[in-house]
Amino acid sequence: MYELDHPYYFYLLAIIPVVIVLYLTLALWKKRARKSFGDPELLEKLAPERSSIKGMIKLILALLIIASLSVGLVNPKIGTSLETVKREGVDIVFAIDVSKSMLAEDVRPNRLEKAKQLVSRTLDNLVSDRVGMIIYAGSAYPQLPITTDYSAARLFLKSVDTDIIPSQGTAIADALKMASSYYDDEDQKNRVLVILTDGEDHEEGVLEAAEKAKEQGIKIFTIGIGTDRGAPIPDMRNGRNIGYKKDRNGEVVVSKLNTDVLKEIASETNGAYINGTNTREVVEFLMESISEMEKKEFEATVFADYESQFQWFLGLALLLLILDVFVLERKTQWFKKLGLFEKHEDKS
Repeated sequence: MYELDHPYYFYLLAIIPVVIVLYLTLALWKKRARKSFGDPELLEKLAPERSSIKGMIKLILALLIIASLSVGLVNPKIGTSLETVKREGVDIVFAIDVSKSMLAEDVRPNRLEKAKQLVSRTLDNLVSDRVGMIIYAGSAYPQLPITTDYSAARLFLKSVDTDIIPSQGTAIADALKMASSYYDDEDQKNRVLVILTDGEDHEEGVLEAAEKAKEQGIKIFTIGIGTDRGAPIPDMRNGRNIGYKKDRNGEVVVSKLNTDVLKEIASETNGAYINGTNTREVVEFLMESISEMEKKEFEATVFADYESQFQWFLGLALLLLILDVFVLERKTQWFKKLGLFEKHEDKS
């Protein structure tokens, strides 16, 4: 198992294609300049010691140095041993609506990205609670089983989009039913289900499913993503917006936040409803609510003794930098003596 201390330093790798483009542009300019100056064969005789491949070697060294420095600054850490530790916490399952209406942009950048941001920020504030993830549209599917691995949770969260589930709708009832069987610890009394949705186009049987969830000790927090005024639903094709969804009459469909059903679900399980517009307020509300719950002690197997690996990459960058100093653009004499690329005259 590994951890990345500062993953944003990977953005430094974007310098590599820029350096390549600059090198190729400069090489092309030099070639044209030599042609305009005189005959290439004559220029080659005037500068016999100039190497045609040393420039490429120095470019490769420069790119490797940039890559090594980038990874070194990220500081990857490797877990060297497994430990079983005791933790206290509650079980939290996030149910994320991935129906097409979640692409509406009445909240920025859109409803689904806002929901993912809320889950991510909540994960950042959790310490020892276990988390799971469910996605739903016309039906519900498990995305991440209950775990203490927040890194895995973030990884699965990134892959969530509206194309995962082909059937459309807002099957909140299916998500509630799945959540009822999702918690794998029968002794855990405090179970939390966080539903992130616009609540629109929901199917029947929601309140009945919420009542059954309450019987199993599940407290539901509903987070409304969207606005009352609503917004049209983008029609996405291959990642491009080609227009907006229309009804049978050719009118643009406007999707609006349905707070009524979300408030009813939360009230049914003694939970709470909160509007998801303000990220900070939502996260603070959830963390305060979770902190007031009774925590259960459980055992978890985790990687321990994470060791930093940055020194290997910085050392490699230093070694390549020293090597670059000794690579000159003139031909290497001992390599030249081999005569591998010399033309031999036919003396027969």
